[in-house]
Amino acid sequence: MLEVARLSLRYGRHQALDDVALSVRRGEILVVLGANGAGKSSLLKAIAGLVPTPGATIRMGGADLAGMAPHRVVEAGLALVPEGRGVFGALTVRENLLLGAHPARAREHEAARRAQVLALFPRLAERMAQPVRSMSGGEQQMVAIGRALMSAPEILLLDEPSLGLSPLLCGELFRALTRIREAGLGILLVEQNARRTLAITDRAIVLETGRVVAEGSAARIAADPAVRRAYLGEAA
Repeated sequence: MLEVARLSLRYGRHQALDDVALSVRRGEILVVLGANGAGKSSLLKAIAGLVPTPGATIRMGGADLAGMAPHRVVEAGLALVPEGRGVFGALTVRENLLLGAHPARAREHEAARRAQVLALFPRLAERMAQPVRSMSGGEQQMVAIGRALMSAPEILLLDEPSLGLSPLLCGELFRALTRIREAGLGILLVEQNARRTLAITDRAIVLETGRVVAEGSAARIAADPAVRRAYLGEAA
C-alpha cells in the first residue's frame, strides 16, 4: 500500500500542495480530480521523488520514500507515467521497453514482463522495431505505460493518460487500466476525463488549490452535486 500524509509543497510563494493525505492499495484505482492548477501533477511528482517534500510521510510496503532519489523510488516499486508521456522518441518500442526494465527488481523476469505488456497492448507487438516518434499519440501512450510496467511496479502513477487521444483510443486505454488493476497493481490516476474515469475507479479525491476538499468512493464522488457541476458538465 502507498500511504501519503502531511504532504505540502511550495514553489516560491505559491502553495502548490497543502497537507495532502491519501492511500492507494494494490488492486485498486484512486483518481485525483481537480481544475487546472489545483496541484494534481505536483502531487504525482512529489510522490515520485521529483520535487522535495520536507516533513511529508510517503511510505510503501514499510519503506519510507520521502526524500529518496527518483531512481530509488522506482526500485521501491513505484513508477510514474508523466503528462506528455516522456518517451524516447528516437528509440524503438523494444528499446523503450528495455530501458523500463533497468531497475534491479525488474531484470530477472524481463522477458515475462515484456510478454505481459505486449498482451496488454497487442499493437506494440507489431511495432517493436519502429521508432516511437513515428507513432501516433495513443501508441506512444501505450509505450509510456508499457515502459513503466517493465519496472515491475506495485503502484503506478499516471498523469493525464488520455490527453489528446481519440475516443476510440481512450476506450482502449481505460480497458487496459482495468486489466492492470485486475493484475494486482494499484493505480493513482490524474485525469480530466472525469465521467469516464469515475466509471472504472474505486475511489476518488478532489483537489482545490492544493487541498483535498472531498474524498470517498467513486460512486459517492460522482453523485456529489458540486462534482457533477464542475467536472461532469451538469447544471445545478
